Amino acid sequence: MFATSTQRNFWMFKDEADIFNARLSANFKYITSRGINMTVEERGAHFLSVTEEKSLIMSYEYQLRDFCRKFHPPMPRYVVGTALHYLKRFYVNNSVMDFPPKEILVTCVYLACKVEEFNVSMDQFVGNLKGDREKAAAIILNNELLLMQQLDYQLTVHNPFRPLEGLMIDMKTRFPTFNDPERLRAGIDEFLEQVFYTDAVLVYSPSQIALAAIIHSASTSKENVDEYITQILFSEDQKRLLNLIEAVKKIRVMVRNVQVPQRENIKSLEKKLLLCCNPDNNSESAAFKKRMKQSFEDEESFEDGQYPTRTAEQVRSMLMGMPEIGKM
Repeated sequence: MFATSTQRNFWMFKDEADIFNARLSANFKYITSRGINMTVEERGAHFLSVTEEKSLIMSYEYQLRDFCRKFHPPMPRYVVGTALHYLKRFYVNNSVMDFPPKEILVTCVYLACKVEEFNVSMDQFVGNLKGDREKAAAIILNNELLLMQQLDYQLTVHNPFRPLEGLMIDMKTRFPTFNDPERLRAGIDEFLEQVFYTDAVLVYSPSQIALAAIIHSASTSKENVDEYITQILFSEDQKRLLNLIEAVKKIRVMVRNVQVPQRENIKSLEKKLLLCCNPDNNSESAAFKKRMKQSFEDEESFEDGQYPTRTAEQVRSMLMGMPEIGKM
């Protein structure tokens, strides 16, 4: 039940401003730690702003959706929805400059497949990726624990698809004067496609989003479902009705204001990202390759019975599964 879920208790924000503040905090934390010897002007020129980060995140949400659309075997939409939830949650509290979004993206999809019991092997999964598949598998496995840690191991996601089907059945049963609610399906699916490019899933409940999709589709089709909403669903709870109407309005405005990231702008931001990303988490950097080489040497020494000397912090990092991530 959503009302008692970890999603409701830990991953719902008051409003968009609340989400912005969380992202701003992550952005500020990264810039403060990496730009300690820079002036304010130098930081502004070198690092991504929170708005630029948001644009990049949105572009990767589109990439995630495209990857899932082409996935074989065909991926159910609730798996895609869960993966998008994971990506949004991860970058609410982390900067894209700290962790490579392309690598976190595929890890989100892989974890969503496991959690939603869409059973594909690692070989099947990386078979849908281009490039070095062995390296891709290593990246995903190295990132999986990091992702779960950042999600506080709260992995169950309530998507709007299930409440939508419940509402459709209810309309057919208790609102017989409305001829064939399935006529609204195309508009509903289009709305739910767009809603995941907004932060609505971090602010509003799945049932509110589902109802907003039905109302939106009915409105654009010149159909009227007001009687169903006011006389059947909320006939005895006017306060909830007023709250719902307000929520639906805001969700529809959020979807209406979705703007597809411009490719040239995203290319520019990605170039800037390469210059300001955390080298410890960049698989192409010398620092990352040195750390990986040391890790392999330590592992070989351990197998030979030569136990490497480590500091307490290094041991703690290993036990906590600090990521060894590379570039896809």
